[in-house]
Amino acid sequence: MPLVPLPDLMLEPLVRNALLEDLGRAGDVTTGAMIATHLRWPGALVARQPGVVAGLDLARLAFRMMDPAITFDVEIPDGNFAKLGSTIARVHGPARGILSAERTALNYLCHLSGIATATHALVEAVKPHKARICCTRKTTPGLRMIEKYAVRAGGGANHRFGLDDAVLIKDNHISSAGSLHAAVRHAREAVGHLMKIELEVDTLAQVAEAVSLPIDAIMFDNMDPVTIKKAVDLVAGRFITEASGRISVDTVSAVAATGVDVISVGWITHSAPILDIGLDAAK
Repeated sequence: MPLVPLPDLMLEPLVRNALLEDLGRAGDVTTGAMIATHLRWPGALVARQPGVVAGLDLARLAFRMMDPAITFDVEIPDGNFAKLGSTIARVHGPARGILSAERTALNYLCHLSGIATATHALVEAVKPHKARICCTRKTTPGLRMIEKYAVRAGGGANHRFGLDDAVLIKDNHISSAGSLHAAVRHAREAVGHLMKIELEVDTLAQVAEAVSLPIDAIMFDNMDPVTIKKAVDLVAGRFITEASGRISVDTVSAVAATGVDVISVGWITHSAPILDIGLDAAK
């Protein structure tokens, strides 16, 4: 599917707050002391390591909100792969605005491109299989919307955006309800007909019990590939299957080979390393 950009209306509050945080109480005193107001400067956002680009709209807004006279021209759009040394985008305009917005723009661009690159690595690793790579709610507070966008830019899919998207019954819910059956029954009685219900299990005995329940999806939590394969066979296509827990680039292919439908990975949003991108003087 094509990558659908987020509207500026959704992104502007994030960028505005980030710029205000950086400008503090007196603005950019370093740039103000050294850079003449009339100086204009051409710059290039350059990939210092290869990876998938994400976050260009946030970078553009950072520069333009600092000074509307700054132009921002994209050369490698979000969702595309940038080689080492590639120019991702070019900026031109008042040097003061460019330099003052630089760190905010790069913070977003490097972070989101890192998420997209990590997601892309997992997506590539499972290509021979049907499994889709999915993120979780393990996101940076306040940045979930854009981190989940970056997952999509890397070719992945999104799990719940929040607690109101769908029912996900976990071990503590089951313990409080008293049983799998009771937990699912309470959920079905409480939600509307369009609300999906997923049940998290961690043993094959729970899978065998769950297959008779009115659920839409089942999550195999922290199971090894051999056990996941047995669980997938028990489900026999009756609902969507998901594997989660301690899955890495090295292990994801074996998990995908079990026939599971979805593989959810928390670290792609909470621990993915940044993609190193710098702002260089254009030549």
